[in-house]
Amino acid sequence: MSKLIQILVLLLLILVIGGVVFLATWDMPPPAAPVERVIPNERFGG
Repeated sequence: MSKLIQILVLLLLILVIGGVVFLATWDMPPPAAPVERVIPNERFGG
């Protein structure tokens, strides 16, 4: 039973390390949608 637990822990460790490497090297594209906000005139202190 101890051998099975060691294999499962090793597999989990490999998956976690693989996920960290994937996220560290993934070139995620920026969002393409433009953002438009209406700013009221009162915010300009005029």
